[in-house]
Amino acid sequence: MRKIIHIDLDSYYVSVEARDNPSLRGIPLAVGGKNGRGVIATCSYEARAFGVRSAMSTAKALQLCPSLAVVSGNMDKYKAVSRQIHEIFRRYTDVIEPLSLDEAYLDVTGSKLFQGSATLIAEDIRKSIQTELNLTASVGVSPLKFVSKVASDVNKPNGICIVPPSEIQTFIDELELGKINGVGKVTLEKLNKLGLYKGEDVKNFDKNTLISKFGKFGHTLWQRCNGIDDRDIVVERVRKSVGVERTYLNDIHSLDECILAIEPLYFELEQRLEKALADKVITKLGVKLKFNDFQQTTVKHKYDEMDMQFFIKLCEEAVARSHGRSIRLVGLSVGIEPKKSTDQLQLPL
Repeated sequence: MRKIIHIDLDSYYVSVEARDNPSLRGIPLAVGGKNGRGVIATCSYEARAFGVRSAMSTAKALQLCPSLAVVSGNMDKYKAVSRQIHEIFRRYTDVIEPLSLDEAYLDVTGSKLFQGSATLIAEDIRKSIQTELNLTASVGVSPLKFVSKVASDVNKPNGICIVPPSEIQTFIDELELGKINGVGKVTLEKLNKLGLYKGEDVKNFDKNTLISKFGKFGHTLWQRCNGIDDRDIVVERVRKSVGVERTYLNDIHSLDECILAIEPLYFELEQRLEKALADKVITKLGVKLKFNDFQQTTVKHKYDEMDMQFFIKLCEEAVARSHGRSIRLVGLSVGIEPKKSTDQLQLPL
């Protein structure tokens, strides 16, 4: 039986800012864009009490919470602190799957520390992070990846939730479906229309019907709700894309304006690609637009080189989906793959 720990730092960016500036502690605080078109990256629990949320416009956040303090992010600092966090992780195991700067899975199945107790290991990791870095983390511990991830949210902030093997199915049965990774608002509404609200409902539902209505995810959801999650901890992740994007102070209202916005993004993307393409090749190009109602669309097509004109064609396709809405964000992305795997695919039979 595996022992998997999911660790998630509490309100990471704002916690680092509040740690380094005592005047920001205990108040509604957000990290994000400070101008009228900015977006909240993350916020403190004091801010969340007013309804402020990540990905919300700064203007909306300030309407909900006029006393909200908004600070610009410092990604270099967050990355540096993240490296310190991962140094702590490595004291306990080498089997680590980073999900972001402040979140990771740790497999401690083979650890001899604390007589092999995953609970005591998790508690010691939390203690080390708090003592050494003055930050708090919430943790979930179980034999399954998805259960550990859900469990880390149960006692947030600064809490721990243990789901032993004997309680896995009971935990899943009582789990609200919206808390399972991959079940977004639209999917949840569709599930509810089928009379499915908790894990137990899906567990007892016909698997083939789920697959017919939700495709591959329907099968995955049925497995999760039946306590099946054999995914391994992925120690090394292969980078599959590189992208750049900009949120604009004033909306873009036409295709011509959108095309003009692409040029500086294109050259910035070229610079970012220099290192990424050392051992990789381009496989696709993509354009993302976010509209003034915060809905977004992405157009991607296979392509094997940087090409401004191809990005423009993708942009035209994306703008056609605006249906009169103005545009607040433009992004470009490039899909990449290792050269070796691509070369193998092209070998003659």
